[in-house]
Parts: sequence; C-alpha cells; structure tokens
Amino acid sequence: MKRVVFNQKGGVGKSTISTNLAAESARNGLRTLLVDLDAQGNSTHYCGIDINDDGVTVADMFKQVVGWFSKPQPPSAFVRPTAFDNLYVLPAHPSLTELERELETRYKMFKLKETLQALEEDFDRVYIDTPPNFNFYSKAALIAADSFVIPFDCDDFSVQAIDRLLDNVLELRSDHNPELQLEGIIINQFNPQAKLPATLIDLLKEKSLPVMESKINSTVKVKESHSKRVPLPFYAPSHKVSQQLAALWKELEDVD
Repeated sequence: MKRVVFNQKGGVGKSTISTNLAAESARNGLRTLLVDLDAQGNSTHYCGIDINDDGVTVADMFKQVVGWFSKPQPPSAFVRPTAFDNLYVLPAHPSLTELERELETRYKMFKLKETLQALEEDFDRVYIDTPPNFNFYSKAALIAADSFVIPFDCDDFSVQAIDRLLDNVLELRSDHNPELQLEGIIINQFNPQAKLPATLIDLLKEKSLPVMESKINSTVKVKESHSKRVPLPFYAPSHKVSQQLAALWKELEDVD
C-alpha cells in the first residue's frame, strides 16, 4: 500500500500526519518507508535525519534519473534507516527545488512510481509526504500511489482548498492513475468544544466527501515530539493524541 498525504494548503499538519502515521505503521510491526518530497524536509527532520548532512536523499535518486551520476544505484541505495524499528526514510533535500524544473522538462513524472515499484518487496507500507502545492513532486506522488488522504484543519479556507485540490487530482487520476483512491479527509487540530469545526465537518459530509471518524486533537505534545525529533507514537505512546493516531491508522488499515 502506497499512501500520499496531500493538501495544497500549507499549515494543515501534512508532515506531522505523514510521519506519525508512518511511525504508527512501523510500531505495529510493518516495514514502513516514509518518502519526503518537500524540500523543507520537515518529515525527514522529524525522523531524526538532518537534510543537510552528507547522506543520500531522494534528490540524489532524482539526479540519477536525469543523468547526473555516471554509476546508477538501485533505489534501495537511497533509503536510510531511522533510530526506530521498522521505520525507513527516503529523505528530502533542499536541492529538490532547483531540480524540479529539469525533471519537468525531461518528463520524469513516472520515475517515482518506478522507484517505489522496485522497492515493493522491501516494504509493507509506503507513506509519501508532499509539498503544499500541486507541483511536479505532488503529481509524481499521486501517480505512484494507491491512495491519498487529505489533512483538514477546520478552517473555512480549507473547505475551498479541498474543492480545488479534488479538481486537480481528478484530472490527474483520469490521465495517469485511474486506480488512485481518496481514502478520506483527516480532521486535524480538532477542538470538540468549538462550533466551527462541527459546522465545517458537516459541510464536507454534505458534499459527500469521506471524512475519517478518527480525529486528531491539538496538543503541545506534538510540538514536544517535533523538538525531540521522535514521532509521537514512539515519544508518548500512551498520550491521548497518540491513541487518536493509532485509531486513525487502524481505520485506514480497516483493522479492529
């Protein structure tokens, strides 16, 4: 299963959800790969890897695709282990930004799909974190994936953003990946005491959009886990939000 966490709107918790779902998957014994396609590298950093170190990154994998290296390496050469059992990362790098134009002009949109297909025997689950826009890397991720989820932060502008997002994804699915499925909208930073979140969730449901039953509350514990560079399921497994993430993961996996 290859799952993309995608929203064109920034600040909705995309990297946090990507990393924590991947961590929960790993904590449940599945060999899990987290692919970070955002040049900011937030997911990479969250997993304890410095995006400016000398290690291999997803940018190196793409550079190989456009012929920057004379000795090609297999996709597994760009995967790095983390300090956490069963969790591996294809790390981001700032050079993804400058590399994007060359990848676009050379029509390399399907190379990520080929890379992940080559890694299918090595991993049980793949989570892909994307940039907060509909660019080359987001499109490559959606072409490579089986499904996608949309983080939603209970903001009125987020409802409008989802309409635009789905229009873009629908066209891409029609042209390049007809099997791609929307698994659901993840309600993040949920405040059960406020009226607006419930109103916006009802609006999404009125649009017949699949809203996940498991919601993620806002908590300072997430920021603590960011600063420690330890995903929440490993940092505080008994915390309420860790339990919410576990419930969300089970809902996505359709397990009790």
